[in-house]
Amino acid sequence: MAAAFAHRPGARRLIVNADDFGLSSSVNEAVVRAHREGVLTSASLMVNEPGADEAVKLAKQNPRLGVGLHLTLLLGHSALPGLVNVRGEFASHPARTGWDYFFQRRLRPQLRAEIHAQFAKFRATGLRLDHVNGHLHLHLHPVVFRILMEDSEPLGLRRLRLTRDWLSRSLKMSRGHWWYRVSHAAIYGWLSRRARAPLRLRGIQHTQVTFGLLQTARVDEAYILSLLPELPAGDSELYSHPSVDNFRHEFAALISPRVRQLVQQLGIELIRYQDL
Repeated sequence: MAAAFAHRPGARRLIVNADDFGLSSSVNEAVVRAHREGVLTSASLMVNEPGADEAVKLAKQNPRLGVGLHLTLLLGHSALPGLVNVRGEFASHPARTGWDYFFQRRLRPQLRAEIHAQFAKFRATGLRLDHVNGHLHLHLHPVVFRILMEDSEPLGLRRLRLTRDWLSRSLKMSRGHWWYRVSHAAIYGWLSRRARAPLRLRGIQHTQVTFGLLQTARVDEAYILSLLPELPAGDSELYSHPSVDNFRHEFAALISPRVRQLVQQLGIELIRYQDL
């Protein structure tokens, strides 16, 4: 992995992040190898998933890897009872879950408690909190985001993913999935705009753009090679979901010699959130 450099005007700096760290041994292996052998600079930890303890151990063996909290409030396991089924599992339907969290006010104390519990589990690992984001970007859900902002000080929240991809560049770099890409660009464009002022008020740092949102699990070598020359000046994030089984193409892209070479050729600085 290329080392991070001091910030300089006009520089193009890129955080390369892996979501779902701790989900499984397959994901954990891909994260560590992509960090050691490729361009990956950070990973987002799911503290309640089966591979979490292994992920923490691996992170401590790789101190240059920035590790953040992948806040999980659907499609995963909880730290507390209340929002989940008897197996400790959140609901698996994103739209319905978001609707319930917004309109069922009785759920809000449970949401707050679960959020605090996941932050506490992360603190208990002894790892430095590099950043915070949400599984399926639920951290920008209006109710969840409000809790995060109200409790940012006790939670120790200093850096957050502002999930905003650029539709025009995405359409230029890859094809297909038009409805998904247009709808997600619109939804997260709106959510990110309303989040900017609260983040600025609290001094919470973020990148200006987050690439990968509109790729629907297709952050492959061809996409990254197309993206790198298009990076704007300033700070950006590229996230993916590498594993050595289900998303091996995303893992392969992160360790690609062609990708590493192009990063160096273009003078792109690879950083973590804590380097912002």
